Amino acid sequence: MSDVRVAGTGLTPFGNSPERTSRDLFAEASITAFESSGVPRDDVEAVLYGNFMGELSEHQGHQGPLMAEAAGVQAPATRYESACASSGTAVREAVKRIRNGENDVLLVGGAERMTNLGTAGATEALAIAADDLWEVRAGVTFPGAYALMAQAYFDEFGGEREDLAHIAVKNHANALTNDKAQYQRAIEVSDVLEAPPVSEPLGLYDACPISDGASALVLTSESYAEEHDLEAPVAITGTGQGGDRMALHDREHLVRSPAAREAGEEAYADAGVDAGDVDVAEVHDCFTIAEVLALEALDLEPIGEGISAARDGRTTADGETPINLSGGLKAKGHPVGATGASQIAEVTDLLAGEHPNSEHIDGATTGVAHNAGGTVASATVHVLEVTDR
Repeated sequence: MSDVRVAGTGLTPFGNSPERTSRDLFAEASITAFESSGVPRDDVEAVLYGNFMGELSEHQGHQGPLMAEAAGVQAPATRYESACASSGTAVREAVKRIRNGENDVLLVGGAERMTNLGTAGATEALAIAADDLWEVRAGVTFPGAYALMAQAYFDEFGGEREDLAHIAVKNHANALTNDKAQYQRAIEVSDVLEAPPVSEPLGLYDACPISDGASALVLTSESYAEEHDLEAPVAITGTGQGGDRMALHDREHLVRSPAAREAGEEAYADAGVDAGDVDVAEVHDCFTIAEVLALEALDLEPIGEGISAARDGRTTADGETPINLSGGLKAKGHPVGATGASQIAEVTDLLAGEHPNSEHIDGATTGVAHNAGGTVASATVHVLEVTDR
């Protein structure tokens, strides 16, 4: 079974670019990924592309071949859709293909164009990742769904809005040095608490923004990397995927993420590590409460204690286990189809010492990327490790 090396990473800036198409964004990310990898486009055997709302935002389906063309690649191409976990799912499939010897070189990534829809249009488009029959038609949106989860958490374990505010403040601070981040500005706890409510107990600063952007990765087998003398010191050593019931009312518990736990346990076992080995993680913080639930699902915090992790400094840049050094979805942005692969890119660059926040994890060898879809009805988790300094 072949090791999977991350040979190249590419990201566009995440933000407000309504005039740019997804193919334009993916082309830019791919150029950077190829340049950083040293891998010629002719060696790519397939393109695996994540996208969620292309039919709604661009009236465009069948995006795989379109994105291969945009990237300058002549190879079979497939689009993967799993809501916000679309490109995380694409990465998992790519890892399996390289491991089983089917491919040696793959281009993997994703893109989303969202801001051209406006706030109301993007909210409506995102809502289709929920259960249309039993949630969407009743008026449920994702801010409302995560607000229910936040209130249920407070009721069961305690905590308050100020605890969530510390998560937002932390992630904005991390984004200050990330030139790809949508929000490169600091905020204070008071800013979060005084912001307009979105869905109680969540306010404006508890939510990630609507974003445009793209991500791309060049993944290769270990043998290809060695044969071509590539600088690719970071490998994806563990992969996992989990699922849960779609609608919140069908779930046993509102404050657990069994899909993320299942994916995390599978990825840890696959890599031969456990949560105590993790030096840094990028988790899916579409809302501040989502970071709390992710930390607990991945065993990075005990159940009921994730709420205090940012406030007490355990997950800050200089804490025991820095979380979302990129700024996370909260401040870096969340162009849905691009997010999963972008998390892999961020962890790779952090571990390789090529990220502006790498100084906070000097000597780190193990990172995790957690990507979730909807209210975590879908989840992928990947473990990345430094194989050679």
